[in-house]
Amino acid sequence: MKVNRVLMVCMGNICRSPTAEAVLRHRVAECAPDLLVEVDSAGTHGYHTGQPPDPRSVAHARRRGVDLSAIRARTLLAADFDRFDFVLCMDEANLRVAERLRPSGSSARLGLLLDYAPSLHRRAVPDPYYGEADGFEQVLDLVGAAADGLIEELRRGGRSPSSSTYSP
Repeated sequence: MKVNRVLMVCMGNICRSPTAEAVLRHRVAECAPDLLVEVDSAGTHGYHTGQPPDPRSVAHARRRGVDLSAIRARTLLAADFDRFDFVLCMDEANLRVAERLRPSGSSARLGLLLDYAPSLHRRAVPDPYYGEADGFEQVLDLVGAAADGLIEELRRGGRSPSSSTYSP
């Protein structure tokens, strides 16, 4: 069986993308243990390299049984496009940075995470960093819905939604 490698990307890799990484890993273990999925996360900016996720992200995720404690921030690299099958960004700004970093000829599927949750009618996972507690809860809800949609796509052979390939 093919291993599906998924990289979640946000700006600093301390709120949204580590939450998405941990939620997808948790959902796969819970609902799709038959799927082979490796998940990681990275940031488009190296502001927090080596640091753990924001304590608020950790606390809100923990309340839902999701563990972020082992994750450490890192920066998105060009080599990630060879290592991962899916590079899924939290918003258009991070998608544009990732597109510029992506080597020509890369076969990684680059897109937005929320393309896997079209019923939400939104494209961006909002950054909760400067907000209140409800922002962290919203991130968990959004990435949970997208994780479920991505799992369904992986069950069907890993096709990505037609809207998930970025074109300027």
